[in-house]
Amino acid sequence: MRALWYAAPGRAELRDETLLPPGPGEVRVRTIWTAPSRGTERLVFEGRVPEPLGDRMRAPAQEGDFPFPVKYGYCAVGRIAGEGTLVFALRPHQEGFNAPREALAPVPAGVPARRALLAANMETALTGLWDSGAGPGDRVAVVGGGVVGLLVAALAAGLPGAEVTLVDRDTARRPVAEALGATFRPPEDAEGGADVVVHASASAEGLALALALAGDEATIAELSWYGAGTVPVPLGLDFHPRRLRLVSSQVGHLPPARLPRWTFRRRLLKALDLLRDPRLDALITGEVAFGDLPAALPDLLHPRAPGLCTAVRYLPEEC
Repeated sequence: MRALWYAAPGRAELRDETLLPPGPGEVRVRTIWTAPSRGTERLVFEGRVPEPLGDRMRAPAQEGDFPFPVKYGYCAVGRIAGEGTLVFALRPHQEGFNAPREALAPVPAGVPARRALLAANMETALTGLWDSGAGPGDRVAVVGGGVVGLLVAALAAGLPGAEVTLVDRDTARRPVAEALGATFRPPEDAEGGADVVVHASASAEGLALALALAGDEATIAELSWYGAGTVPVPLGLDFHPRRLRLVSSQVGHLPPARLPRWTFRRRLLKALDLLRDPRLDALITGEVAFGDLPAALPDLLHPRAPGLCTAVRYLPEEC
């Protein structure tokens, strides 16, 4: 079995590994698709995971330690060997793996295997919308039209009466945003006065714009993670007079108000259920064969890379 390892800054490689028979309570899964994350996984690829946060930022099935070498990833879709059951797992990029059955989430009927790759991103978007406090009728601005930003916009557009605007400098994202029920605006045309702003651009300019778009006493939910970098935040000017509220959102935790009822598994199953929407296929804009992934990663994870999510193809079957 081959697995992808991040070996040095900007370099990944495929390594042969021996996959032992499943242990007690485990099943064997043959991987069909995985997807690299353009957010957290880019920081891993570049070696920019802060040392003090190494343990906290470990992926569930990670091997090795930050910065390198490390086997990392958390978007995998496969079939249970001998059963054919389609499952999603928080697993790295590798051709197969053993896992406890309870660590696997069944993909609902009506969700194709390729679209199920978006489950981890949907979890992030769902948590971000919860943390933002957006509700029916709100004016919601989403700054950053990557996969997570577009998923947030899609969820917010489902709130009754909500007016959702996606702000991004890449006008190629306009048709996707509009198909998901949001208005698209480039930064120079974005209007302020939002009840809620969600920032997902991972840039200082985007964060400054998110603060500028917020109405008085509004909440800005920060979904971007900057790793070992530092980002200037314009907290002067009218940040305090307008009593803005800047809150962080992190998918590794459940919002406190939901902890009495929600579990991580319940959230993952809900994320998969929300992927029944066929419009979300537009968020997967490319494919690469697993064998070609190490050479493709520098371009796929570049900050200015075109497109959105890239699916990594393993099996030659239609799923």
